[in-house]
Amino acid sequence: MATPEEMLQTMISNLPEKTGKSLDEWLKLTTTKGFAKHGECLKYLKSEHAVSHGFANLIASKTLEAKAQQTGAVEVDPLQAQYSGAKAGLKPIYDKIITQVTNFGPDLEISVKKTYVSLRRNKQFALIQASTKTRVDLGLQLPGTPVTDRLELSGSFNSMVSHRVRLQSPEDVDCELIDLLEIAYDRN
Repeated sequence: MATPEEMLQTMISNLPEKTGKSLDEWLKLTTTKGFAKHGECLKYLKSEHAVSHGFANLIASKTLEAKAQQTGAVEVDPLQAQYSGAKAGLKPIYDKIITQVTNFGPDLEISVKKTYVSLRRNKQFALIQASTKTRVDLGLQLPGTPVTDRLELSGSFNSMVSHRVRLQSPEDVDCELIDLLEIAYDRN
């Protein structure tokens, strides 16, 4: 199984074939546009250049990194912030989920927010949140699905999902969990 770093390098290597430009060529174009926010750059790449969401997300992230380096500004990566300090040990759980869901289809969108990561297709079907220093909560949009010992109603956890699964180790990301994620993905 590829590491997130290897997956990133593969995406960068595939940019010329998939988008017609290398990362350096994209950065020459996007860093001159003066984007202040990730979403602005993302929208530009998708609407003006028909870049798919995954590659546009990569280019937008690298654009803002390059801008921060040029200006000396320190931009905090929200994903890094979510899995830092006491929660750093939870990152392998997140990584394992992401590795599995990237196989679902080309329309999968991974959107990093300030305190959680949204998994979207047509709409959000799941979210990943490092809730405590010992637990990641996976919220799933599975209305009408009965609860089990593992799959509980979301309750006060998050109103954007119907259910929650509490994860304490990468081993908790098993076939049963991936099946639940795929059902939520297919319904959206």
